[in-house]
Order: sequence, then structure tokens, then C-alpha cells
Amino acid sequence: MFAVIRTGGKQYRVAPQATLKVEKLEAEAGSTVTFTDVLAIGGETGVTIGAPLVAGASVTATVIAQDRLAKVIIFKKRRRQNSRRKNGHRQPVTVLRIDAINAA
Repeated sequence: MFAVIRTGGKQYRVAPQATLKVEKLEAEAGSTVTFTDVLAIGGETGVTIGAPLVAGASVTATVIAQDRLAKVIIFKKRRRQNSRRKNGHRQPVTVLRIDAINAA
């Protein structure tokens, strides 16, 4: 069984016991979060696609950790101007483990 959820402006295909990193959520490690923006659910019986959401469906997940991704280097240079800037950025993410997919 799988589901497609929407969080943080992105869509993720999830399955039970899968681990994924999503945009930072305001939740502590060990807590449970529920996603109600379920766009599709699939299994042995077929695929149910919402218009735009699947009515009554939800996905529950456990927060494993609050983490940050690897550093991305931003380097800007204007040639022949003796001008250059170097910055780094680490995006905060929430690591989740999918517990259950609840269909309507």
C-alpha cells in the first residue's frame, strides 16, 4: 500500500515503515503527526485519486529527528570586477517514519 501526501509545498510518495525527510515541521522528536492532505492512495485493489484530496484519508507518522541537510555553497562572482561572495546554507528538515496509511 502507498499514498501520495502533500506537505511543505511538495508531494511525497510514502509507504508504511518508510523513512523520509520533509520541510521542517514544528514537532518534537518522538511525537506523532497526521497528514490529511492525501492526494492518492494505492494498493492491491487499485489506485484512488482524489479531486483534489481523497476524502477521509490520512497518513500518520512519527518524528524521528529534527535535522539539517548537507551544506550548499552559493558562490557569486562578477568577472573582472574583483567582486565575489561566498555563502553557505543548510536547510532544516524533519525526519519522519510512516506508521500507517488510513483510507476512508
